[in-house]
Amino acid sequence: MTNLDSKWFTEADYTNGVAFSLRVTQKLHEETTPFQHLAIYDTTDFGKLMTLDNMLMVTDRDNFIYHEMITHPVLFTHPAPRKVAIIGGGDCGTLREVLKHPDIKQALQIEIDERVTRVAEQYFPTLCESNRDPRAEFHFEDGIKWMANAKENSLDVIIIDSTDPLGPAEGLFNEEFYRQCHRVLTPTGLLAQQSESPLLHLPLLQSMHQAMRQAGFGRTRTLHFPQCIYPSGWWSVTLAGMGDLTEFRIADVVHKHFETRYYNADIHRASFALPTFVIEALLD
Repeated sequence: MTNLDSKWFTEADYTNGVAFSLRVTQKLHEETTPFQHLAIYDTTDFGKLMTLDNMLMVTDRDNFIYHEMITHPVLFTHPAPRKVAIIGGGDCGTLREVLKHPDIKQALQIEIDERVTRVAEQYFPTLCESNRDPRAEFHFEDGIKWMANAKENSLDVIIIDSTDPLGPAEGLFNEEFYRQCHRVLTPTGLLAQQSESPLLHLPLLQSMHQAMRQAGFGRTRTLHFPQCIYPSGWWSVTLAGMGDLTEFRIADVVHKHFETRYYNADIHRASFALPTFVIEALLD
């Protein structure tokens, strides 16, 4: 009989020669959806774990860093966000963070795989605590097609909370999709997208900046933060817009009426300070 305490879930990145493991005690759920393989595990030290196609997606212990950093920097950089669309984000943690902002009037979540959200509601209820907020609106459909049909100048912020650029998410990382985002955003609108590891995926970061600029965005800027369960333990989000991305509503951050565990004004400023090798790569 296998000792459950000795079991480890390992995501191996053979391209980059790295792997990360979490010790698991049991598998709580497993299914193959129309889009991907979905599983939930209990771990010894990170709470519950969700995997998609055998890749680590979210854990109870560290998800707050990612969810806060993909939402609050872009929302506090925008002068007055009211209408937000989230592409992906099926675990609903990003939606929860967006709806902490009282001035948000509508948050649209466009997730291709409804089963991710329904399973998250069962196993990650804290992440899904805003799902019944009247400002939340769910669309379970392809985000690329949704964006192509969206009304021009109708969104203040678009947050692309996608998986790696593989499978259903591959089309969320190219110029044509960014061009549609640019069309749908208002003139002061901002785009934020998870942009992988600066250490392991620098060519992707370069191509994203280039594609965003070619799609019409005048400014692009990358922020970074620790995320131990993702490859290299170092992750990033890239912002795009037409105006200055260096300024943010610092007074609103300092006096915000909701709690964050990672994000604050100093983190906001510091997260945009990039290592020399990243700066040089993004200047090419």
